[in-house]
Amino acid sequence: MKNNMKNILKKELRELFRDRKSLMMMLIIPVFIPLLIIGMSALFEMQISKDIDEYNRIGFAYEMSDAEKVLAENMNIKIIAASKKELQEQYAKGKIDLYITKEGQKYTIHSDGSDNSAFAGNLMTTYFNSYKEYLQKNYLQSYQINADEVMDIITVNEDIQKQDNYFADYIKNYAFLFIMMAITVSATYPASDTTAGERERGTLETLLTFPIKSRDIIVGKFLGVTVSSVITGLISLILAIISLMITQNLYSIYEGVTLMYSPLSIVFSIVVIVAYSFFISGLCIAVASTTKTFKEAQSALTPLTFISFFPGMIAFMIGVTTTPLLSVVPFLNFTLLFTDINAGTVELLNLVLMALSTVLYIGMVLGYIIRQYKSEKVLFSR
Repeated sequence: MKNNMKNILKKELRELFRDRKSLMMMLIIPVFIPLLIIGMSALFEMQISKDIDEYNRIGFAYEMSDAEKVLAENMNIKIIAASKKELQEQYAKGKIDLYITKEGQKYTIHSDGSDNSAFAGNLMTTYFNSYKEYLQKNYLQSYQINADEVMDIITVNEDIQKQDNYFADYIKNYAFLFIMMAITVSATYPASDTTAGERERGTLETLLTFPIKSRDIIVGKFLGVTVSSVITGLISLILAIISLMITQNLYSIYEGVTLMYSPLSIVFSIVVIVAYSFFISGLCIAVASTTKTFKEAQSALTPLTFISFFPGMIAFMIGVTTTPLLSVVPFLNFTLLFTDINAGTVELLNLVLMALSTVLYIGMVLGYIIRQYKSEKVLFSR
C-alpha cells in the first residue's frame, strides 16, 4: 500500500514539475507578495508625508478677524475669501481643498472627505483649536484672570509603550492574507488537472485499472497538490520577510518599529502555512472531483480564492481576536492565528485546536473523495 501511494505521489510530482503552468502558479504568484508590501508601504509613506502646500487652499465665506489672518499665515494656510456660492464652485473644480462658513459663533467645515480634503480638514481642526484657545485666553485676561493657571489646570502626560504601528500591522497582516490567497491559487491548478483533467483525458480510467486501492490514489494525488501548496507558501513567506527587511530601511513610517518576525514567530508561521496547505489542497481536490472537465473544475474552484481572503480581511478590519471556538472555524482560524503571530500573542491551545480541526476536516474530505472514486456511476459519468 505504501509503495502504491509513493508511486502515485512520484507520478504527480513528476507531472507537476514538468507542467509549465503548474510551475508558474507555484513560483510566480509569490512574486506579488513583495509588490504588495513595498507598493502599499510607498503609498502610506506618500500619504503621511504629503507637503502642506498640497492641501492648504482654504476658502473662507466670511470676514476674518486680524487674529485669524495672522494665525492662518503662521500655519501656512492660503486664504481664499469669497461668497459661499463662489467657494462651492471653486471646490467643485478642485481649486480649493475645502471651505468654511460661519453663522454667529458656529463654524462649519465643508468637504467631501477625499484625500486632500481629509488632510485639509485636520489642518483646519488644528487651526480652530488654536484660535479657540486664543479667544479663551483673551476672555480670561479681560476679567484679570491668569489665563495660564486656568488653561493649564491639569497636566496630562502619555506613556506609550513601544509597539508596531498601524502601518506595520496592516502590511504584515495583509501580507499573510495574500500568502493564503497565493497558496489557494497554487492548489487550484494541480487539483483540477489531477482530477477533472485526467478524467477528461481518459488517463484516470486507465489508472483505476491497475491493482491500486482508491485510497492510495487519492492520498497520493492529495499529497502531490499539498507539496505544490507548501512550496508556494514557503516561497511567499521568504519573499515577505525579505520585503519587510527592505521596507524597514526604505520608509520613514516604520522608523522605531520592528517589522521583522522573531524566530519563534517564523516557526509558527510555517506551521500555519503547512496546515493551511493541507486543508486547501484537500478541499480543492474534493471540489474538482465533482466536475467532468478541467475548465469546469477551474470555474468551480474560483470562489475558494475569494473565500480564503475575505473572511480574514473582514476579521482584521473589525478587530476580531482568536478564541478557542474560532480556532476551529475553517479559513478564519488560519487568518486569526497569523494576526496573533504578528502581535506576538499566540496561545498554544489555539494553535493545537487549529491543527486538530484541520486534521479532522482533511480526514472528512479525503473520506468523501475516496467514496466518490469507488462509485463508478460518479466516476465515469459524462
